[in-house]
Amino acid sequence: MADFKSNFWDERYSAEEYVYGTEPNQFFREQLDNFPIPGKLLLPGEGEGRNAVYAAKLGWQVDAFDQSIKAQEKALKLADKNGVYINYLVTDLRNFAPTKNYYNAAAIIFVHFDSETRRTFYKKIIDSLLPGGKIILELFSKNQFGKNSGGPQNIELLYSLEEAKHDFKRMKTLLIEEKDIFLNEGDKHSGEASVIRYIGEKLK
Repeated sequence: MADFKSNFWDERYSAEEYVYGTEPNQFFREQLDNFPIPGKLLLPGEGEGRNAVYAAKLGWQVDAFDQSIKAQEKALKLADKNGVYINYLVTDLRNFAPTKNYYNAAAIIFVHFDSETRRTFYKKIIDSLLPGGKIILELFSKNQFGKNSGGPQNIELLYSLEEAKHDFKRMKTLLIEEKDIFLNEGDKHSGEASVIRYIGEKLK
């Protein structure tokens, strides 16, 4: 999600197959499975809908968005196939304005930005959470640079523990780690990868 041009993502998502698969991100799934009660969930940069559909099947009320109309079409098709409803909007990620103090959780899964855009983007997401609401984040770390298992090959768009600590200093940190994992999320996310994982809770 490092490129803001919708035509880049429209082209990527135009294939019939699901580029990142139809199963949810493993870290997202593990965390969501531990939430005691489904509520309202925000999924920015949701792509083809794999995480949104999984959450909806658990009973979450899902608001998702991306800037690609092709992504929306495939996400809604996946939701229909699974017999669930997701509210999926197409909008420029830089200009979205979610309702404040509304969501029980939000997840940022492999949505990469430059540092200036990222700070503004994350502030909006934090503001959208209810007190006690949680953020689930997984991004490629700066150690991912040079690896072909996924993510932008631009060191400025990759993430670090220090940046996570700064970006979410308003949150109560429940988990923060850099970890080497094996990705199996379609052709574009496949192989050994280095990621930053973060779980935070909005202070009451």
